[in-house]
Amino acid sequence: MAFVDQAQVELKAGKGGDGIVSFRHEKFVAMGGPFGGDGGHGGSIILKVDEGLRTLMDFRYNRHFKAQSGGKGGTKGMTGASAEDRIISVPQGTIVTDADTGEFLGDMVHEGQTLVVARGGRGGRGNIHFATPANPAPELSENGEPGQVRHIKLELRVLADVGLVGFPSAGKSTLLSVVSNAKPKIAAYHFTTINPNIGMVRLSDDRDFVMADLPGLIEGASEGVGLGFQFLRHVERTRVILHLVDMSGIEGQDPYTQYRKILTELEQYDATILERPQIVVGTKMDMPDSEENYEKFVSEVKADSGLKFEPEIMAISAVTHKGVDDLLRATADMLDKASVPESYKVEEETDAEAKLYKFEEDQADVSVDWNDELDCWIISGPEVEKLAAMTNLQREATIMRFARQLRHMGVDDKLREAGAKDGDDVRINNTNFIFEYSD
Repeated sequence: MAFVDQAQVELKAGKGGDGIVSFRHEKFVAMGGPFGGDGGHGGSIILKVDEGLRTLMDFRYNRHFKAQSGGKGGTKGMTGASAEDRIISVPQGTIVTDADTGEFLGDMVHEGQTLVVARGGRGGRGNIHFATPANPAPELSENGEPGQVRHIKLELRVLADVGLVGFPSAGKSTLLSVVSNAKPKIAAYHFTTINPNIGMVRLSDDRDFVMADLPGLIEGASEGVGLGFQFLRHVERTRVILHLVDMSGIEGQDPYTQYRKILTELEQYDATILERPQIVVGTKMDMPDSEENYEKFVSEVKADSGLKFEPEIMAISAVTHKGVDDLLRATADMLDKASVPESYKVEEETDAEAKLYKFEEDQADVSVDWNDELDCWIISGPEVEKLAAMTNLQREATIMRFARQLRHMGVDDKLREAGAKDGDDVRINNTNFIFEYSD
């Protein structure tokens, strides 16, 4: 199965149900009055974390999600049925943003966590709500409010306690297969791993942690070279880093040079990654020249004055299991003391951010433009378009009410300022509603 860690989808929440016009007709009840009920609420679209998911594969081909509309109101003042919300499962570690505006919407970290990303429209009011002493029998009702339409971007950042980083063929997949039940692909060529692999590691003392084998990095990965660039984001979530370095020297690569190159790529991508607990692991110690190369490597690392930290260095052979148990215990000890990365705290920081609320008089955002192709004026704006969608154009009373609302929003003044003349056609944007302008 392909590993998908980015997706963009379109969401359309359900429209609210229409309110109705109805009057009470009962024996022995004179002048029964209005009795039309409200429409039901439209369904919202909600993201929910499912710990069983490991990828955004479900969104590769299914990119459009729609919720059901609410039911129409009934007689006797009965409210229509509200639609059920549409629940969409996402893996842990999914960051949600608005694809059109770039607005951060949420960070899906905890199992069962939910996030409303497209809100359903409210039901339209029935004529029971429009009765007044001056008009005790109104023939007014509202259509349901349109549901929110939104394009969102999903970005998965794998949640793992421990991340394995290093050059291709450093032994990351082999180590993961030895210490967990994961079955990553292992072969004698570079870039065997092209997708992150995750495994659960359990120690004899009942401690456990999640380990992720991340695709091999190469020089220039932070600038988009190789496979590493698209997976560097997954390193951000790890609490402890195991930096694997091949000590065999089979390919003529100097271990210390490889080690420094990977540090450079991590620092250029996100310098805070190097502030996390890290163990440098010399691998393939069962090979002939590994011992000699390891001793030289350790001395070079300790003599390096350019390092911003003093790493712990260990040697293992995943094939013979030599040093593996010691490495796992050292890793678990680090995890016990490691703090949670800042990337885990996006949700909490966003929620805790102080907000100042001020009273501001509502001013409808309405624009008026002449359209040569349609030979009419076009009125556009979110408020006026929603108002038009909620107006029942089948009844004269609601059309007159709509006209009064447009005047109150300043549409008449804006048409006059734009140069509209008596008899000009005026259309509400994204609707078929056309009326004739009269000053």
